[in-house]
This record gives sequence, structure tokens and C-alpha cells, in this order.
Amino acid sequence: MIDDAFFSFSAYHVVLALVGAIVILARWLPRLVSSGEPTAAPLMILFGALAALALPDLPLPADPREVPKIWEIVAEITVIVALFGAGMRVDDIGPARKWIPTMRLLIVAMPLTILAIAFLGVLVGGLTVAGAVILAAVLAPTDPVLAADVQIAPPQEGGEHPVRFALTTEAALNDGLAFPFVYLGLLIAVQGLSFGDWGLQWLLQDVFYRIGVGALTGWAGGWALGQVLFNLPRGSRLADTGSGVIAIAGVFLCYGSTELIEGYGFIAVAVMGLSLRRIESDHGYHRNLHSFSEAIEHALTALLLIALGAALPALMADLDWRHVFMAAILILAVRPIAGWLALGGTTLGRSERGIVAIYGVRGIGSIYYLAYAAGHADLADIADLWTIAALTIFASTVLHGFTVGRAMHRIGQ
Repeated sequence: MIDDAFFSFSAYHVVLALVGAIVILARWLPRLVSSGEPTAAPLMILFGALAALALPDLPLPADPREVPKIWEIVAEITVIVALFGAGMRVDDIGPARKWIPTMRLLIVAMPLTILAIAFLGVLVGGLTVAGAVILAAVLAPTDPVLAADVQIAPPQEGGEHPVRFALTTEAALNDGLAFPFVYLGLLIAVQGLSFGDWGLQWLLQDVFYRIGVGALTGWAGGWALGQVLFNLPRGSRLADTGSGVIAIAGVFLCYGSTELIEGYGFIAVAVMGLSLRRIESDHGYHRNLHSFSEAIEHALTALLLIALGAALPALMADLDWRHVFMAAILILAVRPIAGWLALGGTTLGRSERGIVAIYGVRGIGSIYYLAYAAGHADLADIADLWTIAALTIFASTVLHGFTVGRAMHRIGQ
């Protein structure tokens, strides 16, 4: 019997319509005041939250505190594609001195950020040591997904200003480098603070081995995919078809293979993008591939941000001053100070140094790491971690999104 109720509203279809409306509004509204799109990300979060509050009977996304796995999977795929795209953006990897700010951010600023957040998490945030270390690892990496306004231009378009280069390459590499500290927090949660029992294994396995394997498999994977696309067979090259599907398949193959041998897949796909970009660097396929991967990245990001917004009212239900303090201190003090100190003595001018130090937006990578940690250990303060992380992501996208255009204009960008 066919239901003859003509206007029987399906909650599923209402959600689809809302998602579509939110994405369009978030992309269109900023155009009324600017030719850029700096506020799209926070608007998606905000509109998602407003929809959840205005229509409480609609099905909401799974609560990440209770069902972290779906958040982990979607965020993981989004970050994989974004990291590969960030690597693809780099037209010229030389000379070596252009990487000095990036290395300083990775080797100096990131550990300083982790130490500061972990210390404050215990002292002020009231977190356990394990929770504080995991929070620090979750919030330390900058985000390749939401930082498009400060990244270098797509392949073959130039625009590799030192500020943009530093922020792009930092975001491409620090997601993978955060993983050892996530493992450190999980080890503390499971085995306690007896560093002598597991410290050496953590250092050799989770730091040196997994980082090294990720870098090697990524470079080899980029070279191998380049041969398939551009050289084998030479007379009928896949790159000439313009299809990006096979390259994205290669990215997933590289990521999955690296993880199977216990390397860091995030490092592998970022390095893979750098490696593949060196092969037939003037071929138009690189632009097509970047555009294809960017479209996937934007679609997945929009879904995640709207879902985060819809979950935000529940995550903020127990918000208190400690959560606000932790989010504010990271965005307004810890990252800027750590970045400023790390970049001392580089060729960057004061304004350039300040912009690089400040504009480290937090986003999708933080969602992935926290969901991963929640699925691998029973964390006593998981609710606090989600509240702080969600608030930090929202505040970071708002503060950075509304000011980045003016900041980049100051340095002629």
C-alpha cells in the first residue's frame, strides 16, 4: 500500500536540505563583504549548531564522546587527502634554506606547544597527566584543511612567499609528527608514568621507526605512482587522460601500506605529494589532480564542520572557565610565543615572523586524533578533552578566519 500522505516530511531529507543550505550560505554570505571566503569554516560550525538548537527533533550526528569511530574515519580520510594536496602545492623544494622556518616550527615550536599545553592541562585544566598529554598532542598540529587562505598557490601558479611556504609545509608535516605524542598519552593512560618500563620502546618504535618508515614509503610511493602515471607505458600515459581517480587510489594505497608496516601514514601521504610533484613537474595533470583532491577535501570538510556544529551544544553543556582558558591560552599565547621563539634568527621579517607564529589554525586533524585516542583507551577526562578541542577549533576558525585577509595584505599577499 502506497502512503498517500503527500507532505510526509522525512527527517533524512530535511537534514540533506539543511546541509545543502548551510554550505551554500557559508560560502555565499562572506562574499557580501569580501571577495575571499575567510569565514566559511566558522559559519558552517555556527549554522550547524543553530540547526541543532532550532530543530532538536532532527537526527543529530553521533556524539563523539560515545561513538568516536565514525568521526575518526571521516576525519582520517579528509586529512589524508588534504595532506597529499598540501604536498602537491610545492612547486620547488629547493634551496634547502627555504625549509629552515618549517624545520624550526616542527622541531622547536611544536614540542614547546606540547609541553606548555600538557603542563597547563594538569596545573590549571584539572586533567590527568594522560589526558593533558593527549590534549597537547591533539591541539599541537596546525591544520592543512582549514588553512587555505595562508597556503601557497596550487601547482604551477607560483606564489610561494616564505610565509605561505612555512605555513603550508608545517601543516603538511606536523600532523604525522603529532602521532608519537598521542601514543605517549595512551601509554601513560594504560601503563602509568613508569617511563623506564616503556620509554625506550616508545622512542625507538613510535618516534624513530614510524617517522622514518612514513617518510621513506611516502617518497617511494610518489615515485612509483609517478612512473605509472607518466612513464608506463610511455605511449599511452594515464596522466594524459586527466583523471584524478587513479592518483587518489595511489594515495590510499600508500597510506594503507604504510600503516600496515606500522609507519605514519599521514607523513607518507604528505611526502608522497612532494615526491609526485617532482615528476613531469610542468605537466598539466598536476593541476587537475590538485583540483580533484581539493574538491573531495572541501566536501568532506563541510560535512565534518556541520556535524561538529550540530554536536557543539551537547559538547558545550558542561563548559566552564577551565575549558575557555585552555582554548584561549593556546590560540592567544602558547602558539604565538612558541612560533615567535622558534623563528628567531631566520630571514623572516618581524611582520612575517608574527604572522607565521600566530596563524596556526586548529581543525580536522584535532578531531581525528582525539577520536583515535578515545577509541584506543578509556580516558577518564574524555568529555573535557572534547569540550576543549571543539571550542578551540571553533574559536581558531573564527579568530583566524576574520583576520587572516588583513594580515596577509600587510605583507603584500
